[in-house]
Amino acid sequence: MNLTVLGATGGIGQEIVRQALASGHRVTAVVRDPARLTVTGAGLEVFRTDLSDPAELRPAVAGRDAVLSGLGARSRKDAGVAARLTRTVLAAMEAEGARRLLVVSAGPVGPEPEGDGFLDRTMRGLVSAALKDVYADLRAMEAELTGSATDWTVVRPPRLQNKPLTGRYRTVVGGFPPGGRFIARADVAHAMLAMIGDPATVKQGVGLAY
Repeated sequence: MNLTVLGATGGIGQEIVRQALASGHRVTAVVRDPARLTVTGAGLEVFRTDLSDPAELRPAVAGRDAVLSGLGARSRKDAGVAARLTRTVLAAMEAEGARRLLVVSAGPVGPEPEGDGFLDRTMRGLVSAALKDVYADLRAMEAELTGSATDWTVVRPPRLQNKPLTGRYRTVVGGFPPGGRFIARADVAHAMLAMIGDPATVKQGVGLAY
């Protein structure tokens, strides 16, 4: 496949690029600072932009089989960046007729897991309160996707870890795995690549966790 990866210098973004190249895909990595991209390999194109102008991004999404985004706030002070940058991406994709888009959100943004116990509900509430601005940004991002013409999928992980790829995790379309508290960034990337061709995930939020 011919893929574009946004936020390609972030933890999930670099994992998407690395795994996609290892699987033989062609990858366009969209970055602000190419020096921060540590992944290399045959089939990789680096495309530099700050995502401020949809017209500038159009060549990076034209003719692609899918666009995968790891864009998002790195801290509370960055709240607002996910929705703002996603609007740029959607405008570029719609101008080019590009359809498939997969993005990273967060578990607490989606529906509460069925059957979760008191501890999990309490932890979820505390995290949501502490990161309310970040989650408000992600909700706004998801609203932008819902109103778009793209075949979007929102992936909602819990707390992210820098651990090796396992390929073993739970996914729930339209929900979240009960008791799911952690997942490695590498496994989020793995799940997103696996969902590209899965019609059950189109225009859906997908919770994933160990």
